[in-house]
Amino acid sequence: MKTVLITGCSSGFGLETARHFLGQGWSVVATMRTPDASLLPASDRLKIVPLDVSEPTSIARAVEAAGPIDALVNNAGIGWLSTFEGTPETAMRALFETNTFGTFAMIRAVLPQMRARQSGVIVNVSSSVTMKPLALLPVYTASKAAVNAYSECLALELAPLGIRTRLVLPGQAPGTSFGSTARALMAKANETPDDYQAFVEQVMSAFTANAAQELTHPADVVQAIWRAVTDEDCPLRLPAGSDALALAA
Repeated sequence: MKTVLITGCSSGFGLETARHFLGQGWSVVATMRTPDASLLPASDRLKIVPLDVSEPTSIARAVEAAGPIDALVNNAGIGWLSTFEGTPETAMRALFETNTFGTFAMIRAVLPQMRARQSGVIVNVSSSVTMKPLALLPVYTASKAAVNAYSECLALELAPLGIRTRLVLPGQAPGTSFGSTARALMAKANETPDDYQAFVEQVMSAFTANAAQELTHPADVVQAIWRAVTDEDCPLRLPAGSDALALAA
């Protein structure tokens, strides 16, 4: 029986991915900042483990609790909608701490055991905005683009050791909390000068209109992650959702 560790399982892609792998007979280590057993069906193949990917001690404890890990899915991330000038430095650092350095730290934590077994899969969930950058997402896009570049290099380093690296690039998914969370953060800590306001309102209106089209569903992302883990011949980059697939065409 194989084991997958998935970060960010309290909602969205992570939660649906955990449910899918459980349904396929895998052992699942579902990590959350605040564990909630009610989110997933009870199973002797499920461990719900507390994890903050920005805290080294938390990472070490989660990996130890997981035991042997066959697949790591780096899904945990935070969003931010704002102009570059309106993004506080604290928000910039928080984005990179979670989206970029958190991914780095998780991989470093599991690589020793994967190297010892000469097998394993690492799946990093990035974003389609790295294929077509959008206004109000400069720092978020940068944090995910760094993961893309890192993953491409890592794939070359780890392939001779029997370890696969894959990227999943979701499109815009209104079924997740990204948009609402990012907007809440923007409203709370936005420092955008008045000169930008008309443009910001225009972009936000377009964002809302696009979200209503539901171009990417969580199921699209789950299937891409499943393929990344189970299909040894799949490509490095796997766009997920009709909008992401259109950008990659």
